[in-house]
Amino acid sequence: MREKLQHYIDGKWVDSEGGKRHEVINPATEEAICAITLGTQADVDKAVAAAQRAFKSFSKTTREERLALMDRIVAEFKKRAPDLAVAMAEEMGAPVSFGGTAQVGAGIGGFLGTMAALKNFNFMEDNGAYKVAYEPIGVVGMITPWNWPLNQIALKVAPALAAGNTMILKPSEECPTNAVIFAEILDAAGVPPGVFNLVQGDGPGVGTAISSHPGIDMVSFTGSTRAGILVAKAAADTVKRVHQELGGKSPNLVLPDADFAAHLPSTASGPLVNTGQSCISPTRILVPREREAEAAAFVSAMYSATPVGDPLQEGQHLGPVVNKAQFDKIRGLIQSAIDEGAKLETGGPDLPANVNRGYYIKPTVFSGVTPDMRIAQEEIFGPVATIMAYDSLDQAIEIANDTAYGLSACITGDPAKAAEVAPALRAGMVAINNWGPTPGAPFGGYKQSGNGREGGLYGLKDFMEMKAISGLPA
Repeated sequence: MREKLQHYIDGKWVDSEGGKRHEVINPATEEAICAITLGTQADVDKAVAAAQRAFKSFSKTTREERLALMDRIVAEFKKRAPDLAVAMAEEMGAPVSFGGTAQVGAGIGGFLGTMAALKNFNFMEDNGAYKVAYEPIGVVGMITPWNWPLNQIALKVAPALAAGNTMILKPSEECPTNAVIFAEILDAAGVPPGVFNLVQGDGPGVGTAISSHPGIDMVSFTGSTRAGILVAKAAADTVKRVHQELGGKSPNLVLPDADFAAHLPSTASGPLVNTGQSCISPTRILVPREREAEAAAFVSAMYSATPVGDPLQEGQHLGPVVNKAQFDKIRGLIQSAIDEGAKLETGGPDLPANVNRGYYIKPTVFSGVTPDMRIAQEEIFGPVATIMAYDSLDQAIEIANDTAYGLSACITGDPAKAAEVAPALRAGMVAINNWGPTPGAPFGGYKQSGNGREGGLYGLKDFMEMKAISGLPA
């Protein structure tokens, strides 16, 4: 079993002050795979002090120095891709083929997108009577999830570095050692001591300490809406900036005359990718009522042909979901749909036939799902698609928007017709004949899906302060 019991603070690996040992369970074997130390308030205090010291000099570095630093980070990142893939396979179940490409690629992409934005970023805007200066915000606390761990770390660390901030990262305790490797990458790239600090921990401990710390100027959180509310409450007393990317319940609005063969595979596959563990997963497939049976057969054929298996084996199969709590939640939602009268087209709550342990979920499809069912309202976070019928396009839009979330949406069908529908969808991102984010585009949502944006130019601006300067000499 791997032991990564230290935190990375002020450029050194250090022991925790009063922390508690925590073992991470491999979701494929249900056995402990590694151990970390859950940090304490004292560990966070030490990291904040280091970040505050480092901010004095790092905030004054030039654009060119920051670009050179991030270029070295990308080079080191690529060297560690195999190690990162294995860590994620063992801790959160992403198959190594997927982890080494999509997961690692997303992390590297976060840096490349930020570097592209930084190269031409205007740090001083001239508005005639006044100028607007964009400046580093200070010390940033970062709390990241387990599902796309490197992507979410990079989408915070890269713009923070590009803006001249210093930072403390708390990764998920469910998938922590990819963050250890990430810290080693930054160390090897020459990130100055104190600029990046890693404190392992859980939400109630280190997460709360970061959110409420008076020495932290901004907290950036990605995770569930429930946890995001707690972060915002903990941060309120210090009036720091709170930047959140939270839950989703994305619709896939299939237009009445959509060509299923041409366009539906690219959108209906979304709930399968990463074993459905994506906040933008388009699980609600909305189809014309007269085509519901056709859609059910089409999507069921895709899902029933998707294998599951050992994440440490190369291949295009799905791995397990991250832990027993998620496993039980997903199976409970599947059972609730059966109990509430939805039609199970394929899959179900039982383990796949080829495994006898692990947190594996069969790729599952329901038809006959109505908006009042639990499975139509709650975020599933597993390889489950629900087919919902509509009688008119106006009703489809109403169903698509009938959720507390508003992170993303996708539309399947003729792009010209889809472009007319896109403005009506209450979501921060709308993809036509696709479901994933576009590199460099702002990532974030409406309603209870959070506030703020990540990625590219808009993500860079969110990690900066704006200063208005007037009365300047002509």
